[in-house]
Amino acid sequence: MEEQSSNIIDQLLVMDAQDGDVNAMEKLVSRWQKRLWQHAYRLVGDTEAAWDITQQTWLGIIKGLRKLNDPANFRAWAYRITANKTVDWIKKNKTVNQISIKDVSGRQQKEKSEIGLKELLEKLDFEKRLILTLYYFENLNIAEICVAMKVPEGTVKSRLYNARNELKELYEKESK
Repeated sequence: MEEQSSNIIDQLLVMDAQDGDVNAMEKLVSRWQKRLWQHAYRLVGDTEAAWDITQQTWLGIIKGLRKLNDPANFRAWAYRITANKTVDWIKKNKTVNQISIKDVSGRQQKEKSEIGLKELLEKLDFEKRLILTLYYFENLNIAEICVAMKVPEGTVKSRLYNARNELKELYEKESK
């Protein structure tokens, strides 16, 4: 119920922002800034890069918000823009800075299993990391991932299946 009311609030804010309400846009930014930054961070593993990507994402959202036909698709659309801006950043910087154990220990301590999962995800190619992040960390359903990645449902399901299998293989290899 809480997630549903949050989605409704987001949709109302999107509609108001599309009508030029600056206050609605500010509220949308405050509600989504952290989530979009976290998504970018999970994809690149670099704090500063994630902020740069998030800033570029907001510029893209602001520029294209009036073209978003269905406010219910804002969540998936925002994640797609973040993923696209991440790809742009990777191309521009020619490398993805990988998260290191030192970086993790400098932040709030996480359980070893969570750190291990992040390290395994970093070994996957970008597409696999993206789909697993959208599904497991951002809690998007298959239909929302279709919107976020602009691919059909069957493609999402097969990519998710393949990404899970590769992650499983990496996990089994690392745990030996």
